[in-house]
Amino acid sequence: MAKQYETVIGLEVHIELATKTKIFCGCSTEFGGAPNTHTCPVCTGMPGSLPVLNKQVVEYAMAIGLATNCKITQVCKFDRKNYFYPDNPQNYQISQLYLPIARDGYVEIESGSGKKKVRIHEMHMEEDAGKLVHDEWDDTSLVDYNRSGVPLVEIVSEPDMRSAEEVIAYLEKLRMIVQYLGASDCKLQEGSMRADVNLSVREVGSDQFGTRTEMKNLNSFKAIAHAIEGERQRQIELIEEGKQVVQETRRWDDNKEHSYAMRSKEDAQDYRYFPEPDLVPIVISDEWIEKIKSQQPELRTEKLERYKEQFDIPQYDAEIITGSKKMADLFEATTAICEKPKKVANWLIGETFHLMKDNEMEPEDLTFSPENLAKLIDLADAGTINSSVAKDVFKQIFQEDIDPEKYVEEHGLKMVNDEGALRETAAKVIADNPQAVADFKGGKEKAIGALLGQTMRAMKGKANPGMVNQVLRELLK
Repeated sequence: MAKQYETVIGLEVHIELATKTKIFCGCSTEFGGAPNTHTCPVCTGMPGSLPVLNKQVVEYAMAIGLATNCKITQVCKFDRKNYFYPDNPQNYQISQLYLPIARDGYVEIESGSGKKKVRIHEMHMEEDAGKLVHDEWDDTSLVDYNRSGVPLVEIVSEPDMRSAEEVIAYLEKLRMIVQYLGASDCKLQEGSMRADVNLSVREVGSDQFGTRTEMKNLNSFKAIAHAIEGERQRQIELIEEGKQVVQETRRWDDNKEHSYAMRSKEDAQDYRYFPEPDLVPIVISDEWIEKIKSQQPELRTEKLERYKEQFDIPQYDAEIITGSKKMADLFEATTAICEKPKKVANWLIGETFHLMKDNEMEPEDLTFSPENLAKLIDLADAGTINSSVAKDVFKQIFQEDIDPEKYVEEHGLKMVNDEGALRETAAKVIADNPQAVADFKGGKEKAIGALLGQTMRAMKGKANPGMVNQVLRELLK
């Protein structure tokens, strides 16, 4: 019988924190910017420059630690991790090895295999490195230090995950917690959330771990799922052929769907860690922890409960809306204005998601205001515009956040409720379509659809469809 294998996966997740300035200097953390413009002597590693810790970084890290059920280390400190690489200007990275800010936590995930807790080994604060830009044409590499010194937390899980599905569930849960806290936007495509996957395989029933590899360069959930599947297969094939799995760091190439060995895995001693001499230890008082606890926002689980009670919307709607902090904020702000929660939910789950899919957007990329969505819902509700016009107007709101009241006025889109004009148009359509009239009178109910469509077209889509239907039926009698 063929051997059965189990995959064992642990993750190291780096999250870029949403502070305005870097971890040890006053430079901007904004994404983009011309190369090397968000820099100063501290983040470019100039001799004699000294780091000063950004307090907001510690507060965000504590908030994430508390929300993931970790114990906060009340005396924690920074260490120097020494390595030589062009994107690392000081030739060391300020990180935390011996006393990380948080440890021993967990998050609960739900996947096809049910609910489970994924344990968090530890979470530490550190600075990001710069970015190497490889120019294939010139065969040169350039370095951009804008990202150097941007604050990160690294969350290291225990090897508790057994499939790509569980890994994605864990990442989505982490991303949601951090977004709800406002600690990061967690955009994988901009690198503000990155995951390295540690993976090994073993025979089912074995309690020994296999040799693990670490995979880097994963910047989408799709890439992570593919990389896990690819690496699992690669290791099983090696074992079946009687070969050894080598402990190493591998780079995933998303275009070729293949991973390449980068380097054999270093151990902590290779980095010659020692306590960071330029920074004092951080002492976190009980009061400080209580203050952060008291400021924690409502997370998704509590929001779900409240939505069902306060807004009386179906569980399905509540789950989709609370799946993103941005969506939940939009829903609540729009509902506060127009007081029609079910209709707001319908617009967000229907049209908004549809347009987001067409434009390959995430909820975080939405730019329209709750005021304009609320106005549109009121216009449609009052019968000022019909549903097809409302959808067209919403497209404009989605793209350019236009004021729907002005737009409807300027483009003459108000619904025509003038029965005289409607009767006249309907009578003309009936006279012009004897076949459809004969079909309808002969018992073909569907034939009225053709007449209704023609009448709506003649009224430039601005008639009230219910009224058109009624008038047609009266005239056909």
